[in-house]
Amino acid sequence: MPFSPSRRQLWLLLALFTLLWFGALGYRKLITPDEGRYATIAWEMVTSGDWLTPRLNGVKYFEKPALQYWATALGFLFFGQSDFVARLWPALTGFLAVIGLFFTGRRIWNEQTGLIAALLLACNLWWLGNGHFLTLDMGVSALLCGALCGFLLAQHDGASERENRNGMLLAWGMMALAVLQKGLIGLLIPGSVLVLYTVVQRDWRLWTRLHLGKGLLLFFAITAPWFVLVSRANPEFAWFFFIHEHFLRFATKVHRRAGAWWYFFPILIAGLMPWTSLLPQALYQGWKKEASRFQVNRFLLIWAVFIFAFFSKSSSKLPSYILPMFPALALLTAQIIGKMELRKLRWHLIPGFVLAFGLLIAAPIVFRMEQGGGREALHQTLAYWLGGAGIMALLLMVAAWIMQRKGHWLAALTLTGLTALAAGQLAALGHNAFALTNSSWYLVQALKPQIGPNTKLYVFRDYDQTLPFYLKRHLQFVEYRDEFEFGQKQEPAKFMDILSFVHQWQSDSDAVLITAKWTKEEIVRLKLPVRVIYEDPDRTVYARK
Repeated sequence: MPFSPSRRQLWLLLALFTLLWFGALGYRKLITPDEGRYATIAWEMVTSGDWLTPRLNGVKYFEKPALQYWATALGFLFFGQSDFVARLWPALTGFLAVIGLFFTGRRIWNEQTGLIAALLLACNLWWLGNGHFLTLDMGVSALLCGALCGFLLAQHDGASERENRNGMLLAWGMMALAVLQKGLIGLLIPGSVLVLYTVVQRDWRLWTRLHLGKGLLLFFAITAPWFVLVSRANPEFAWFFFIHEHFLRFATKVHRRAGAWWYFFPILIAGLMPWTSLLPQALYQGWKKEASRFQVNRFLLIWAVFIFAFFSKSSSKLPSYILPMFPALALLTAQIIGKMELRKLRWHLIPGFVLAFGLLIAAPIVFRMEQGGGREALHQTLAYWLGGAGIMALLLMVAAWIMQRKGHWLAALTLTGLTALAAGQLAALGHNAFALTNSSWYLVQALKPQIGPNTKLYVFRDYDQTLPFYLKRHLQFVEYRDEFEFGQKQEPAKFMDILSFVHQWQSDSDAVLITAKWTKEEIVRLKLPVRVIYEDPDRTVYARK
């Protein structure tokens, strides 16, 4: 299925991709916990001027390194504090990874492979979803994609000495940034894959082409300064970060995120949509022996399988952990599509139709959901968006099928990719209806006119992570620890028990308490002088009477 897009077509595709990727980034309100957490840490850096020690609602927070916090804080300084800027780092890194994959595929294979690989990565549900949601996983996945691309460019058989050096320095630099993004997996994943590849292929000479001296110097020049400085300023950092957040997270259930051995299989299958049906052939493509010294596809296969197996073995699992395997799968799958006969390839458009009909089926189911507490309207709003996404997806897939019947494969692939891109964006926009309960934005808009700069703000037994970001204020924790426990032990004033709170509330003249509705009976038993100033389906806000 050879095709050669013109320069104009490539620029039009890039413009369309850019518009669809960034266009709706700021429409949705930040939701708790992840989006609120990482926006708040960056906001704290800007307001406090302390760019060394991450803090969350004023509490020391050492679960992750500082790279994304710095990037988002710089965005706030230059572009202002907004939902768009808060999500800009994961969106931008995900976008640049797609561009990098295009150039890597073009250099190692041809322009067709590079373009298809970029399309496959940009337009699958999991890369798209994580690129528009504020967590650390897209950033680390994109940086690991950069390390993978640099390594492939350095080691493939056609690489010159200069390309080998520059590619490896790129790989070392990206690994260093990945460590600063999310910790030791930035080094562990590429290092483990390299060792496994060496053992499987018995290619010991590969280690002579890694530029270890210059690479390690660059790696530690990027990573060491912050780790040394934050450890000197906070002696408790090293144990918590390296032991608790790495070894204990992997080996024990301390984070209460365990999952079955098959946990990631449905995530992989659904996340690859609409390209899922090509996965078996992509894996086979990775195992086939190539007529070259460096087995690029074998390395890609080991990369993908190791990531999947490593996180499946881990005692702490979250759905986005396997995201770094998707660029490798995109490169393998792109080669399959490029060589496939037209009559065979058309059947791989069917998952796009499955996606469209799945959305159309989900819409009435969601519409009829009843959970009480005023949530029916939220489900109905989401249902309308899902229905619209399903109709849009179906129309795009019909157009894709027509294009492939006419032999216009670039148009057919693009339309199939747009199916996932458009459907994913519309479904996410519909989810913004739940900002009423999953975000504090509406609560804060109602609260701002009723509080002043001297109003004391408390949260009791429950906490919405978006509150400090939208309020631009810290809140006092009352009987709430969760992920703040370690930081509160270092600074005990950041935690207040209930007896201390009752005493303090009685003496306050201007105070507000934000809590979940399920605490209402306890609030009544405490006989606090309160009046309700705001309610939503999940929360109640009390003011000092």
